[in-house]
Amino acid sequence: MGPRNDIYLSDGSISLYSFQSTPPWLHGKARGREGSHKMSSLTGSSHLQLASFVLGMIGWILCTISMGLVDWRVWHVDNTTIITSGIAWVGIWKVCFISYIRVSPGYEEQFCHKFSGYDSSIPGEIYAAQGLLVIAMVTGLLGLTATIYALRNVYMGISRKTPITRFFLVGGFFYIFAGLCVLIPVSHNFYSVTHNQSIAFPPSYLMPSSPVAQEAGAAIPIGIIAAILLLLSGSFSLSYRFPVTTNM
Repeated sequence: MGPRNDIYLSDGSISLYSFQSTPPWLHGKARGREGSHKMSSLTGSSHLQLASFVLGMIGWILCTISMGLVDWRVWHVDNTTIITSGIAWVGIWKVCFISYIRVSPGYEEQFCHKFSGYDSSIPGEIYAAQGLLVIAMVTGLLGLTATIYALRNVYMGISRKTPITRFFLVGGFFYIFAGLCVLIPVSHNFYSVTHNQSIAFPPSYLMPSSPVAQEAGAAIPIGIIAAILLLLSGSFSLSYRFPVTTNM
């Protein structure tokens, strides 16, 4: 039985009654159900943001791969005296071709020449592409970090709005900015390929100033996929809406 309370009535008599207080374990059970409901609301509202993290991770990896590849533009040349394979690869960091002129007959070797900031003949868009892809790699990594922190708060049941919503928004902006930084150099190089644009390389590069024909290398489609994934990831991250029922 619960605690006894005596109440004195107006005629002087005493009314005796007792009541049973709510057991502590019922309070704990109610709080448990409330916490479970909040947790399920948070996780249920962040499925797109989990997909955003996965897409952002894949896009960032593809961006890094694309940046490191040399075959952005594949040149076909008619003079095979030095470029014996008739094919040269033009990237954003260097140009490469295969030749056996400088080694023993019957053996081939790949020669590469890195772009130098002192080569005024190299178009400025090549150096711009280098900078944009480095920025994309850094901002993409920042977007992943912000998304990881927000998802960590969601799955740990932290129901405060600020550390979740704000970091999803920050991550989304970083993803979109990274996607645009990838899309610009990829689009420019694809345009250069389709219009067979030339580059006036210095004589030390042993490269012709223009190709007979050229085609897009593997780095361009990889970069396009990376840009699309990063932009999608940013859109998903920005679409997050904090559930009202868990707002505290």
